[in-house]
Amino acid sequence: MYEQKSHALLNKILIELKQDFNDTESQPFLTRLGANFYSVYQLFISFYGHRPDFEKQLKQLVSVMAQNHYERSKSLRKSDLKREQDPDWFLSQQWVGMALYTDGFAEDLKGLNKRVDYFEELGVNLVHLMPMMKCPEDASDGGYAVSDFCEIDKRFGTIKDLQAVAKKLHKNGSLLTMDVVLNHTSDEHEWARKAQQGEEKYQDYYYVYNDRDIPDQFEESLLEIFPENAPGNFTWDESMGKWVMTVFNNYQWDLNYTNPAVFIEMVNVILFWANKGADILRLDAVAFLWKKIGSVSQNLEEAHQILQLLKDCCQITAPGVLFIAEAIVAPNEIIRYFGGDSVAEKECDIAYNATFMALLWDAVATKNTRLLNQSLKSLPAKPDQTTWLNYVRCHDDIGLGYDDKDITAVGYEPKAHREFLIDYYMGKFVGSTARGLPFGYNEKTGDTRISGSLASLIGLEAALLAEDKEAIDNAIKKTLLLYAMILSYGGIPLLYYGDELGTINDSSYLQDPVKAEDNRWVHRPSIDWENAEQRYVSGTVENRLFNAIKKMISVRKATQAFADFNNRDVLNVSNPNLFLFTRYEYQTPEVSILVVANFDDSPHHLYYEEINNQIYFDFANNKDLITQEKPEMHETYMVIPANGFYWLEQ
Repeated sequence: MYEQKSHALLNKILIELKQDFNDTESQPFLTRLGANFYSVYQLFISFYGHRPDFEKQLKQLVSVMAQNHYERSKSLRKSDLKREQDPDWFLSQQWVGMALYTDGFAEDLKGLNKRVDYFEELGVNLVHLMPMMKCPEDASDGGYAVSDFCEIDKRFGTIKDLQAVAKKLHKNGSLLTMDVVLNHTSDEHEWARKAQQGEEKYQDYYYVYNDRDIPDQFEESLLEIFPENAPGNFTWDESMGKWVMTVFNNYQWDLNYTNPAVFIEMVNVILFWANKGADILRLDAVAFLWKKIGSVSQNLEEAHQILQLLKDCCQITAPGVLFIAEAIVAPNEIIRYFGGDSVAEKECDIAYNATFMALLWDAVATKNTRLLNQSLKSLPAKPDQTTWLNYVRCHDDIGLGYDDKDITAVGYEPKAHREFLIDYYMGKFVGSTARGLPFGYNEKTGDTRISGSLASLIGLEAALLAEDKEAIDNAIKKTLLLYAMILSYGGIPLLYYGDELGTINDSSYLQDPVKAEDNRWVHRPSIDWENAEQRYVSGTVENRLFNAIKKMISVRKATQAFADFNNRDVLNVSNPNLFLFTRYEYQTPEVSILVVANFDDSPHHLYYEEINNQIYFDFANNKDLITQEKPEMHETYMVIPANGFYWLEQ
């Protein structure tokens, strides 16, 4: 909107910048700058308006956006304009992602470039490369302790190598996703080094204190993220002679967004990678961006406003770039990272559906869907023009962040139920064949999270070691059941590399002293490409998984009802082992898909009457989209196989 005071200031800033905006290609940039500026101004002044250098800092922010506009390539600007004309482009069912570690997948970026055809073979067209920015070798937190935000770590290659990957992906119609670590830097970052040398300018980039007075006030309410390895939230830095906030690890210094210079630096980082070809940026640890004494310093309103401001700035310079919110928080909090319905309140376009992921693992362990169905009812609807990132596994541990009210509502005692799940996935529960590891045990609360690959958690590792054909078949069915859910539920499905080949836990990390204390490396594998050739050998585990997932991806892409326009309804049935939902085409709601899943080890019946009391579905004339065959039908019910699913089209 137009507001005189803010736009008078913008005009003054543009004159002072002395940049030539008269070229035709700058007009879209100027239009977006004018349209978004009042929103930028309002948020910027709410954070930094009390500072005497407010106008100087705002000028620097506009300068950063303008400079990155000029450095943006013609092809990327063209892509921006195309996506502006179709703002729902990323809601299409055509997108299927894969997350991977570059060095685990193909050693380095040059090797990855040679493997791009693998994605096309499987049907993946969104590739998420886990963090590759320059990090210390011995304290990197898997790439999340960054020592240079604008440099690729030499282990992976160079920025030119990355741009070559981006170019090849774009040529194939695929998207590149990259991480930006917003919350902290490595203690070896240039800013931290200068802070250690006594430069007050850079000490102000962090939360730095001379004594324990303020840190102790923070500690009264702050939670511990890694209580085993990094207890407390502050670290004494001997060279600086001060305490510094280190919420995650003692070598990761938290950035101080009360300083506008920090915000502007991070805008520049975001636009830098957008200009290098990233279509989507995964913003790490967004829940932690704002710190406040007396609070847990997670999910604060100011953190959301920082995200809104970042989104405004990115839309001005690179409007075709999307944000993913990495916010693994309570279900009702996750939804807030999309922002509000207002354009001015938009934060992230995509968010991890951690709730759905964790609930799927609960259904696998309990062999019923009571908590899954109950919890999904409690989750608010997301705003339009946003989407979920649905996943079964990722690089991180699995948290059991279910709402206690939901656990109680389905007849479980919360503490006992979580203990059961932990025992189940550690393989301690009678009958469990899972081979997970406990991660992040907290002595104060008893909380534990779970590490392990999909294949090892689902029972495939144990089945292979026992050479038990029936158990192998069952583990494959469960794997495909989980992937069928994320491919059809609504959102962008994100595969985790190695799942499509049945990759089991990799204990070789124990031989690396840098990784040995972090058992999440057990599910961050190095792909054995000779073994991957088994995907072409009929009857092998690799062949069965790869081809089945490939088939599901192909069917998903051909099914318009799987696009994400909030076009999903979860259905209620009396059978606690079944999970059902419908998907319908956005413009023709009468065309629907009924998704039916059975999480039990035995077949179950679905009675037509229960469905027809909620929606109309023609059970007499339907077929499964995967097999193109009708399920086993009887007069009043159909049969859902053990650990089976159907995508039924009427």
